[in-house]
Amino acid sequence: MIRGSIVALITPMDSEGAVDDEALSRLVELHIESGTAAIVAVGTTGESATLDFDEHCAVIARTVGLASGRIPVIAGTGANSTREAIELTRCAAQAGADAALLVTPYYNKPTQEGLYLHHRAIADAVAIPQILYNVPGRTACDMLPETTIRLSEIDNIVGLKDATGDLGRVARLREGCGDGFALYSGDDATACEFILLGGDGVISVTANVAPASMQAMCNAALAGERAQAQTINAALEGLHRDLFAQSNPIPVKWAVAEMGYCKEGIRLPLTWLPEELHARVRAAMEQAGVL
Repeated sequence: MIRGSIVALITPMDSEGAVDDEALSRLVELHIESGTAAIVAVGTTGESATLDFDEHCAVIARTVGLASGRIPVIAGTGANSTREAIELTRCAAQAGADAALLVTPYYNKPTQEGLYLHHRAIADAVAIPQILYNVPGRTACDMLPETTIRLSEIDNIVGLKDATGDLGRVARLREGCGDGFALYSGDDATACEFILLGGDGVISVTANVAPASMQAMCNAALAGERAQAQTINAALEGLHRDLFAQSNPIPVKWAVAEMGYCKEGIRLPLTWLPEELHARVRAAMEQAGVL
């Protein structure tokens, strides 16, 4: 089980929107040096929605190659088509990813039974360890704890990223899924408390900007050191808030570029962070001690 701060890595791009392999290499090294527990490649923060199928697979393979076994790589392979999700998950397995992260199907609003059958079909088709991802604020689909508990009985479904921000779910999920099933927060603002309540870590946007601090917070929370975890987290609260001043990953890509790790590149329909928000995000970065 991977425990701690898992970065939902941006996909760096140049001004024309092409994937920037050199910047990707810098980012992978940054997270290895910072002690980040694992990397998610081509998740929501990695602009999975605007990469075509071949690019998606190529970025996963490139990230696995750059990591070279030094840090686990979890590949974002979810789709609202079960067949497409299976093919993306096969690509991840063939590339050597350590696990796959599968968002609930978006837009088409499946039932709870549909969600169960969707994830079971992917797990049956591809043996790679799989982490469920529930983010109803983006998908218009909420996978209820009861469905997660059913899916946790499948051998290669090994965890859940819960981005609901509903801390009341943690105890129910832990009880129903058991200690061997990983529970990750997908909401930076409540991640510290999520871990203190029994979670195993966070799949984090903030970790793109403050990777060492996020890992330190997670380490303290995992050790049950509430006061220390909350003290570290207090300095990160501005990032937790202001990296969502516009749709993710707009603010975080600007922040990573401001730190000098990537160029100003993003794909339509997303746009670059407007100047009137620069001071706000910069102040949060200064509070966190990364500028």
